[in-house]
Amino acid sequence: MGLTLAAELRRYGVATRLIEKAPERSDKSKAVVVWSRTMELMDRMGCAPAFLATGLKATVARIFFDGREWGHIGLEGVASPHPFALMLPQSETERLMAEHLGRLGGSVERGVELAGFTADPARVVAQLRLPGGREETVATQWLVGCDGAHSTVRHQLGMDFVGDTLMTDWVLADLEVPAEQARNEIEIHWHASGILAIFPITAGRIRIIADVGDTNVLQPRAEPTLADIQALIAQRGPAGLQATTAIWLAAFHINERKVADYRAGRVFLAGDAAHVHSPAGGQGMNMGMQDACNLAWKLALVCRGECAPEPLLASFSAERSEIGRQVLKATGRLTRLAVLRGGIKQDLRNRVAGVLLGLKSVRARVADTITEVAMGYPDGPLNRGGDQPRTGPAPGERAPIRAGESPVGAGGEPRFALFADPGAESGSLAVEFAGLIEPTVRAPFGSGGIWLVRPDGYVAVATRRGRGEEVAAFLRGLLA
Repeated sequence: MGLTLAAELRRYGVATRLIEKAPERSDKSKAVVVWSRTMELMDRMGCAPAFLATGLKATVARIFFDGREWGHIGLEGVASPHPFALMLPQSETERLMAEHLGRLGGSVERGVELAGFTADPARVVAQLRLPGGREETVATQWLVGCDGAHSTVRHQLGMDFVGDTLMTDWVLADLEVPAEQARNEIEIHWHASGILAIFPITAGRIRIIADVGDTNVLQPRAEPTLADIQALIAQRGPAGLQATTAIWLAAFHINERKVADYRAGRVFLAGDAAHVHSPAGGQGMNMGMQDACNLAWKLALVCRGECAPEPLLASFSAERSEIGRQVLKATGRLTRLAVLRGGIKQDLRNRVAGVLLGLKSVRARVADTITEVAMGYPDGPLNRGGDQPRTGPAPGERAPIRAGESPVGAGGEPRFALFADPGAESGSLAVEFAGLIEPTVRAPFGSGGIWLVRPDGYVAVATRRGRGEEVAAFLRGLLA
């Protein structure tokens, strides 16, 4: 999250300082999937090719009940330039993003810890603890805490991290398997004894996640062994799958928590510092990176002196907190369904899921949801649009991405894009707001409409031709 935010701000010409307490980058895989919407944002960031060259593309998730396939969710039909799950370890994602940041002139200052800070309406003053015990005081305009679930920034702000810890034990294993047994598919196995999920990571390497029963706080479970994981595979997973080496074994619990507000004056929270949830759906890292992309263009416009701080910065918490709430609710529901116990409950769950997965419309909706292309801000505070066009995206929706068209927000300036018919109306908007709108007006998404798309690719204004004053009023509101 911090890497993504720093890289985006650097791309837009904003000076940043990125500190990291850990002296070295973690070699643990942690998150293992980059979804379609994040890849689309990487297109505009300019770093997608490096990720595509490194990761493994998975285009289907298969669901099994007691060894029998009951349904699958194909990703090939997702309306995105990247209709797949890009599988790669988070350690590689961090490496590639750090290299991208380096090309933009930035770096990670490792071994530097945030000891504390004070904030007032004019600035933030941070106390840093450097290697060797030295201390440094830094004054800055803004501070963003991308410092994880145990966030120092969140604790000092005194923000409540509201939610629960699920009383279920889970295990995680990254395993090497024979190449002939590896599949470029995600597999979810529902079994009478629990769930087992298999994610491909690289050729010959997979991730296993499984629940192993209710938590006993008086007798915590020991860390799993390779033999434990192999027994779970034999009981719940595909026949014949045999791990050769364990790369990482861990036991964990699922926390579902978020803060109410992602901002306190000049201080923001993003990623796990603001929200943590079940790994169901693999949304966590992607949500954090999208937090960063949402905040970056807004901060950039303010720091460059091109927009007033409000209402632009206030919209960050309103938009991303609602996304966090939705994901927390959805992943929690999926997790509770996965760990249902009792034959009757499991049978009912399996039958209902089997019927739903048999519907093409349901499979398409699930694919759009997990790849995150369906996420948007339909009730976001920046949306404008009264007399909307009959066709095309509505305010708050992700704008369609058309083949051969440069991504909105690409390049060194955070610019809106105007999608409208050529003529005096669109031309006058482009002239009046030359500092905020791309110089070239793009073809409209439908006949008789005007759309203003934000630098992160979401529609800000949708209205009918002849009502360009609505676009102008929106942009003037940002300048006020």
